[in-house]
Amino acid sequence: MKIEIIRTPSETSMQPVTSTRELIHCQLGGGELKDVVETRFAKLAGSGIFGVKDFFWPSDDLLEEMLNASSPVLAEQGTGSPLIWLSESGALPAEDCVKIPVNDASFSIRYPWDLLKVNEIVIAGLSESRIDGEVSENVTIRGNIILGAGSVLLPGVYIEGNAAIGENCKIGPNCYIRGNTHIGNECHIGQAVEIKNSILMNRVSTGHLSYVGDSIIGEETNLGAGTITANFRHDGKKHRSDVNGELVDTGRRKFGCVMGDNAHTGIHTSVYPGRKIWPNASTLPGEIVKKDKHPE
Repeated sequence: MKIEIIRTPSETSMQPVTSTRELIHCQLGGGELKDVVETRFAKLAGSGIFGVKDFFWPSDDLLEEMLNASSPVLAEQGTGSPLIWLSESGALPAEDCVKIPVNDASFSIRYPWDLLKVNEIVIAGLSESRIDGEVSENVTIRGNIILGAGSVLLPGVYIEGNAAIGENCKIGPNCYIRGNTHIGNECHIGQAVEIKNSILMNRVSTGHLSYVGDSIIGEETNLGAGTITANFRHDGKKHRSDVNGELVDTGRRKFGCVMGDNAHTGIHTSVYPGRKIWPNASTLPGEIVKKDKHPE
């Protein structure tokens, strides 16, 4: 089974994670987005080619319904806009083809927080552990994990839920990794650090006393001691985030920070929920990030 991406969303809506890479090369779920998508469709039985707009992520139920329908078939929004279809050539089917409405569990990847949603689905779906690295004594693992070659879990590490950790990482001692977290290659997660439901790309260092929750952290970033990403509003409402000067509803009750590549935070930096820190930007010690931060 093959898939063909017809077009991708505006890269500006995905910044700062796409400021330095294409969307398909964003990391999550133990690999890159393109690998996650290809692996998912490779598991499907049948013939034909799926065509997809805007990196649409179909639910399992929607895929099953399309595979069981007579080809060619397409799924569309209520407005009649096709988002995914299945045909022999991958071309958009004719108007008289079988049509299926898109269900609520399916979505397009248009904003950075949509990557968190995909990551949650993929990591939560891990059915067994694959440990190629080293697990020290006094490590607790309560879930299925991927641990890459050359990586080590030091004493006192507590992993609750599923997680994917890349190669040549140093995790611990005494840190807490919570469910649906992706940690890339050559990362350092140190003393008294908590990571929850987040995406950390390659070569991220958060050495001690920090909290990263429901966040996306780009490559080559360094979080100073005591960096805290807030992820919950006191009023319990869903978070909004600035996209091209407009506040967009993320649909998430828990949402932290989106940080671009090679960003650095000073010690005791606090980041308001839904804020973004652009590539190469830095914060001062004790800084409170109330608005999206660009390099000076």
